Amino acid sequence: MKKVTPDYKRIYSDIISKKYPSRKLDCTDLLEKSDLSVLDIIELNRKIFGSKSQQFNQKHRSYKQSDILEILNYQKKHMINNTQLAKHFKISRNTIAKWKKLF
Repeated sequence: MKKVTPDYKRIYSDIISKKYPSRKLDCTDLLEKSDLSVLDIIELNRKIFGSKSQQFNQKHRSYKQSDILEILNYQKKHMINNTQLAKHFKISRNTIAKWKKLF
């Protein structure tokens, strides 16, 4: 059974073209990617709607293994601790600690 995921490129392209045409230039580099990761989607959401919508949407996030590894690599690259990483990506510290144990 194939897992169906939303077509985020199409969704965000429609939102930009219909509601926020002034922000099209800011988002073109992300929308031109062949495959959008969760981090790209979060960045698009931030560029389009600002920071106030992220507090509401935080409960509904889910991450694939590749996204988790990308977040943990970000931590290694920038040499930050779990608390700083949690604040940057707005994730629980406990979630990050769990991911580090798993991967």
